[in-house]
Amino acid sequence: MEIFMYILLLFLVICALAVSFTKSLLNAVLVFMSYSLIMSIIWVLLESPDLAITEAAVGAGVTSILFFITLKKIESIRKEKQDEPAEK
Repeated sequence: MEIFMYILLLFLVICALAVSFTKSLLNAVLVFMSYSLIMSIIWVLLESPDLAITEAAVGAGVTSILFFITLKKIESIRKEKQDEPAEK
């Protein structure tokens, strides 16, 4: 069981570094989701189910949905600016 915990901690560090160095915003959000899911598994192993449920719901759920909505709106803003004719 201890080896499994170390593997999860290693994945947690890898996810944290990957979010920092990822150039694509969509990939960063997906890695952030996996970070939150790994963290919720760690909370379960530490026998804290209330924090695990909160981490899964807020970290992987609500926050990720808000990030996806924001990314969609950013892309639509970029498309609007590209479609506008240049006025001089």
